[in-house]
Formats: sequence, C-alpha cells, structure tokens
Amino acid sequence: MASTVGKLSREEFRRQKDLDAARKAGTAPAALDEEGRPINPHIPQYISQAPWYLDTGAPSLNHQRRPDFEDVKKADVWYDRGVKAGPAAKKYRKGACENCGAMTHKKQDCLERPRKRGAKFTNKDIQADEVIQEVATGYDAKRDRWNGYDVAEHKRVYEEYAAIDAARQKLREDEIDNQTTTDLAAVRKVAKAGKADGKEGDADFGSSDEEDADEDKYADAADAVGQKLDAKTRITVRNLRIREDTAKYLINLDPESAYYDPKTRSMRDAPLKDIPAEEAVFAGDNFFRYSGEANDVQQLQLFAWQAAARGNDVHLNANPTQGELLHHEFKQKKEELKDTSKISILAKYGGAKYLQTAPKELLQGQTEDYVEYSRTGQVIKGRERAKARSKYPEDVYINNHTDVWGSWYDPSTGTWGYACCHSIVHVSYCSGQAGIEAAQASSAQNLLSSVSGSGQPEPARPLAETTTAREQTSERVEQNYSKKRVGEGDVRLDDDRLARALNEEKKRKARGEDEDDRSGKKRKNAGGSHDVTEEELEAYRMSRRMTEDPMANYVDTV
Repeated sequence: MASTVGKLSREEFRRQKDLDAARKAGTAPAALDEEGRPINPHIPQYISQAPWYLDTGAPSLNHQRRPDFEDVKKADVWYDRGVKAGPAAKKYRKGACENCGAMTHKKQDCLERPRKRGAKFTNKDIQADEVIQEVATGYDAKRDRWNGYDVAEHKRVYEEYAAIDAARQKLREDEIDNQTTTDLAAVRKVAKAGKADGKEGDADFGSSDEEDADEDKYADAADAVGQKLDAKTRITVRNLRIREDTAKYLINLDPESAYYDPKTRSMRDAPLKDIPAEEAVFAGDNFFRYSGEANDVQQLQLFAWQAAARGNDVHLNANPTQGELLHHEFKQKKEELKDTSKISILAKYGGAKYLQTAPKELLQGQTEDYVEYSRTGQVIKGRERAKARSKYPEDVYINNHTDVWGSWYDPSTGTWGYACCHSIVHVSYCSGQAGIEAAQASSAQNLLSSVSGSGQPEPARPLAETTTAREQTSERVEQNYSKKRVGEGDVRLDDDRLARALNEEKKRKARGEDEDDRSGKKRKNAGGSHDVTEEELEAYRMSRRMTEDPMANYVDTV
C-alpha cells in the first residue's frame, strides 16, 4: 500500500502504479503489514491509506482495526479529585503556596479563596498537600469532563431538596392546625392527595403537587396558550386555539355565513347572527377588537398621530406616559370647552327642555326592517348580504345596443362585435335585425366574388339563392382553411375542378412561368389573387418535375 509520508517523484509514482496493477493482476506478491499478514490489493485506497496523524510510512491496516481492550480501559482511569496527602503542616514551609501553604502548587494556581493575609505571614489554616497522580490518558480520557466524578456527591442535592419539602410540609400542617374554621374543600383536597400517595385514612399534608401554593410558583414560567416564549426573543403567534375548542369555521357550516380567512385564521363577523354576542361561543374577532380597553388604545393612538401632524412632539411608542398624560389633558379641556359652549348657546337661544330625550337604547330598540331567517341561518325574507360587484361597469348599453361589445364572434373573419346587430365596429350605432341581414349578405357577396375571381360585385340575389351560395361558400372556406390543406385527414377532390386545374397548369407551363411565380411571388393578372384550392395544389403536384427522383430520366431501351 502507498504511504502518504513524503512526496513521490514522477518515476516513483509510475512504479508504484505499476506495482499496484501487478498485485491486482496476481503477478506480484501482495504487500505485508507489520505482523506479516498479506494486505488485499483490491481494498480501496480511501480504506487502505492511513490518515496523516496515524501514518507510519509502512503498509498497514491497523488504523481500520478496533483497539485492544487495554487501550479502551485507559478512559476509565483518572485521578481522585480533592484527595489530600496526609495531615496538614503546622508551620509554613519555604517554597509552598503563599495563600494556603500547600507544597503542590503556587499562589497563582491556588484554588482556595484569596486571603487578606496568606498562610506565609499568619502560619494559620495551612492546607494539606494534594495527591499528584501520573495518569496516562488517551484522546477520550483527556476530554471526559465527568471522568473521576463521585456520584455520591449528588446525594447532597437530594438531601437539600428533601429538607426544603419537609419544611414546607411542616409549615402547611401548622397553617391547617391554626385555622379556626375548617375548610371542607381544603380537607378533601388533602385527603385526596393522601390517597394518591397510598395512605388510606391518614391525610398526607406534604403533597406539593396538589396545592395552590406550588401552582403560583410555576405560574410565571408557564407558557400561555397561543404564545411561544424564548429566553432571548418573545414571539406571539396570533389566532391559535386549544385543541379542545371548536374551530371558528365549524360553528356555522352555512357558506353564506361569516367569512373565514384561512391564511390569518380570522373571522371578523359573528358566525351565528341570531344569538347575542354575550351568549355566543364565538362572537367574531370584531367583538373582541372593540371590547375592553381596545377602544381607548385606538383613541390614544389617533390622538398621538393627530398631535404629531400638528407639529407636537408626541409618540405613543417612544414615550407612552407623555402621550397618555397629554391625551388626558386634551379630553378634560375638550369637555370644559364643550360645557362652556353649551351653556352659552342655551343662555342665548334657550331650548334646554328639548335636550331631555329618551335614552338611545330605547329610541333605537325597534326598527321597521323585517328580516326572516331559516333554521340553517340563511335569510329568507328581508335584507340580504350585498354581493360583490366588479370594478368595471356592467350592463351598460350605448348607442341603442341591447348587447355589450364582444358578445358575438365571426368565425369566418375572426373578429368580435355586437350580438344584436353583428357590427364589428366598436362604439357604432345599432341597426338591429337589418344590420344582421346586411352583414350576412355582404359577407356572402364578398366570398362569392372572391371565388369567381372577378373584382366586380354581383347583383343582388333572392334569399334562397343567397342561402345556397352561402352554403357553397362555407364549404369552400372550410376546405381552404381546414387542416386538410396540409395533408391531414381525408381530402375530397372534385374531378371537374381537378381537370380544370390541370388545364390551367399546362397553360401556365406553356407560357414559360417558373414555379416561384405561383408559390413565392404575387402574380398580377386580370382576375386578381385568390387562395390555392386543393385541386390546384394536386394539379401542381402531378405536373411538376421530380428532379430528386433518381428514376425520373430513366428510359427503357428494350
């Protein structure tokens, strides 16, 4: 196996490659490791090649083998923490620690509390020397922070908490004994706690999990519903619910009820209209939004914005105390000014007796609007919810039209128009049924003139002849514009038209016209230009020379 120690020259690298190929082919003996065992030459290089920190310069696979048990056992060997070597000295010794008087370390390495006057000057409280052990540690043992830890030291933690629970239990027993009146609920709770601990008949007053006092201890650290608390950041997730609660969209399954936004999980209106908001399970987000002190906060924010717009330095978030004080002064001055104006107006004009009216609740307690609901919550009679309308004008007819623009499509020309008069001119005046007949006659006449090849318009024909010509024209248009022109589907050829097309093709070749004059260039003649029919295309194919055909010039001499 190749070694990573040193850099091989080009010649050495070539010889190493040849040797590896010979070993894989079986013509050269396999490499041997330190113990004389052969190494399989087919092992991949990333397995056989040792890392740089384990490479010995010789072929080996020891870095892939498990270590011996003795090497693994070294991780469990550690020095004893805090072990002292015999009794402490009585006097300070030269070279010892100036702080505690131990000989095993210096003052800068001392772990004792720094004294105001060290043991060097007082000769008092001299600590014993530590036991220095030479432990051969490996990679894992050096980094094991729990190696050498005495598990019995954790017993002191249990004892401390047990003492605290015993003191709390004693305090509660004294409180219950000192009560003049017996609280039946407290006795039942204590008895229930005693039964849970397995003590029948003898109440266990030390049940700390069932008492209210312990619940207060964890109340501050508990997470509220719908909130995610972190030590560094506080993130509040809105509109979350407890799993036991009914979802907002399940309270009323009527699709015409209050709208539910699934993205924000909000339902602003009440899902049940016939139930008072105070008695409903969920009265809508707007009910909570305008209840409590929410309205006061909105008025305070509005006052801060208006004051800042008038040039006053008021900011609700930067200095909320200042904003609330100014708002309070503003409301007091407003009430005083209102009372002053009211008194002056009444003193001047009178009419104080007309201000004594019935309460607003009685005046607006009844209404003439009648609304009748079904059992599912739908409105049967009365005022219904207004439907959403488009921002564009609807059902607006101009220039005597009875249909809107774009209500009719002409497949022959591919244009849009009005369905009432078949007019393709936008914002034109409607001509009614007469416009439809005129448009049909005009389109039929144009198509017939293009088929005949003459530019002169034909005279008006009766309605039956116009219908027959229109059918023939539609058939010709279907033949010209359909997919059959490109060779798709079944092609229907008229024998008479094909014969006339062959004669025309022979005449064109007799005149000496080339192929480009018919296909690529626009030919000017007396008859004008028209679309190539299927018969003309077939006649062109039948009469053209097949120059790419190798048998075109073949002549049989036999």
